[in-house]
Amino acid sequence: MNTQKEHCISVSNLSLYYSTIKAVDQVSFNVDYGQVFGFLGPNGAGKTTMVKVLTTLIPPSSGTAKIFGKDIVKNSSEIRNKIGVVLQQPSAEVNLTVKQSLDLYGFLWDVPVKKRKKRVAQLLEDFELKSIQNIKNDELSQGQRRRVQVAREFMHDMRLLFLDEPTVGLDVSSRRRLLDYIKQQVKEGLTVFFTTHIMEEAEYLCDEIAVINNGRIIALDRTQDLRKKYSGVKGIEMKLSRPVTHDVLSLIRSRVVNLNIEAQDPDRLKIGPLEDTKAIFKALELLSGAGIEIKNIAITSPSLEEVFLNILGDHNNDTYQKDDRDKTG
Repeated sequence: MNTQKEHCISVSNLSLYYSTIKAVDQVSFNVDYGQVFGFLGPNGAGKTTMVKVLTTLIPPSSGTAKIFGKDIVKNSSEIRNKIGVVLQQPSAEVNLTVKQSLDLYGFLWDVPVKKRKKRVAQLLEDFELKSIQNIKNDELSQGQRRRVQVAREFMHDMRLLFLDEPTVGLDVSSRRRLLDYIKQQVKEGLTVFFTTHIMEEAEYLCDEIAVINNGRIIALDRTQDLRKKYSGVKGIEMKLSRPVTHDVLSLIRSRVVNLNIEAQDPDRLKIGPLEDTKAIFKALELLSGAGIEIKNIAITSPSLEEVFLNILGDHNNDTYQKDDRDKTG
């Protein structure tokens, strides 16, 4: 367990400008050792740019950032030796087999031969690459290449791993196995900076989340606290005795106009807001009148995706209101 007092990552008023475009604008946050820090935002929000700055690929225009207590500009070489990076862009040694690619990566990181051989074998197993270990990278599918790309980073010892949309191209099963693998590595002391547009991934993996939009952080908190703050209204989810027809749904929606009704499956409805009890009871009466019984009922909270959309919505509304005040002020 790391006992150092400084944060693993510490960013203060950091900005990066491309000509007149503010890709990152006055961003500040800290990442503690041994946690997964989620960096979320819509396309073009500044996620990948932030990763490139923190991994010393491009220098900031202003502000400061420290990794392991070291300034990222003054100590870039020292920092690069202790981090791993998986960028969005595909990367592979096309003329090498999967096994050769892993071995080469270990060689470039000066991993001793005996240790390298053992680690290659373990990663082939962990990332389910054994069956394709002798196939060249340029003959692999997109998902297979992505698994190799992530696996390579674990060929060397690192204290901090940057993952920029690491599950792109992976199927659901491979994605979950990768997230579980990362969770295990974090338990063993790894710190992870994780960008994604898949809210389920962030909810499953991240201890803390920052939401960035138009280059600025608009929300920053522990995952469960963000949910509490931006969760909005609750609803109820019902498992029905038989599928609800389109006619029944139309009837309920016409009679109970203030209620949001979502047919998640033919025999499952989500209704809200929970606070409008009169409307909910009316909907239940209409279901009963149609001969549809309720087998199970549960109170539901909004998903992290709904929370994310609420955050963006609040930020956009504030921006529009500010613009209107500027125009009329």
